[in-house]
Parts: sequence; structure tokens; C-alpha cells
Amino acid sequence: MISPGQIAFDIDGVFANTMGLFLEIARKDYGINHIKYEDITQYFLEECLDVKPEIINIIINGILEGNFESELNPIEGSVEALSEIGQKGPLLFVTARPVLPPIQAWVEKMLSQLPFPVEVIATGAFEAKAGVLKARGIQYFVDDYLEICFMLDKHDITPILFHQPWNRFPHPFLEVANWPEIMGIIDLSGS
Repeated sequence: MISPGQIAFDIDGVFANTMGLFLEIARKDYGINHIKYEDITQYFLEECLDVKPEIINIIINGILEGNFESELNPIEGSVEALSEIGQKGPLLFVTARPVLPPIQAWVEKMLSQLPFPVEVIATGAFEAKAGVLKARGIQYFVDDYLEICFMLDKHDITPILFHQPWNRFPHPFLEVANWPEIMGIIDLSGS
């Protein structure tokens, strides 16, 4: 069992349903109706979607900058689970996003009623996550990007892979399919 103070979380694909938002924007703004969530089989969308790379870049940049009309929704069960974990102590989110304010505002909106601080760190690079986690004494990290899990493992941080269509490749890591499974490995019995 993992103590709440030992674990941190990625945001996109773990807490925020960013790919759901991508599909919504693609449908509403570009009339792209032929792709489904399950079609996103690679982390880098150009590698798996039949969509012009410039459209993918426009949508992704709009999401990163918080410049979209559609709503960014949380992954099912995440707000409830994180709220429960956040009753025991501070929460830490580490994202590779290059722009902090839009995603920080979203996280604060989703988790506005917690008694402890919620910290969001945007590293701007995937490779920088390990250093941030090590500096904070974090032993476990939930991420949806399999390559990050391999990198964290090399830095003696135990990765927990959040199941998504884009990470269906062989790996040795603990994997969770949803937030109830995450809650099943976190020990909330202590104070």
C-alpha cells in the first residue's frame, strides 16, 4: 500500500480527459467525425490519426494554452478519488506541459475544496519529471505515457501506468485501469 505523501500524478490522460477534448474540438471546429478515442493508439497523434499534422498542432496548442470553447472534463472518478486523497495531505501534479496557468487553473477548479495545498508543476519537458519527483521525495508516479514510465524506473521512481489506448505495449509496470484501482493501492487509513 502506498502512503498519500509518496505518490504524485500526471494530469493529461490521468486526471484530465485531454484526448476526449481533442476529439470534441476536432469534431466541432474541423468537422472531423471519423476518429474515435480507441483510434488514438500512439502517444504522438500524427503517428496514428488520419488528420493533417497542422490541424493536430493547432488543436493541441489551443488545449495547452487554454484557448478552447469546449469543456475539459476530468477522467471518470478522478475528482472524487483525488479529493479523498487530498483530505490526507498535499497533492502534487507534474506535467510536461510548457504552459502552467491554464492547467493550474483547471486543477484548482476541479479540486477547490481541499484542506491541503494542491501543487501543479509544469516541466516543459518529459525528461524533467524525474528530477522534480526526486527533489520532492516522491516514490510513485501515475502516468499514461509508457516511455515516461521506463524513464522514471531508471531513476528509482516506481511508475504506475494508467491504462489508455496509446500505451498498449509490453511493459513490466503496475498498471491501473481506472481511479478505483488507484484508490485500491493507496493507504488512506493513516492521518
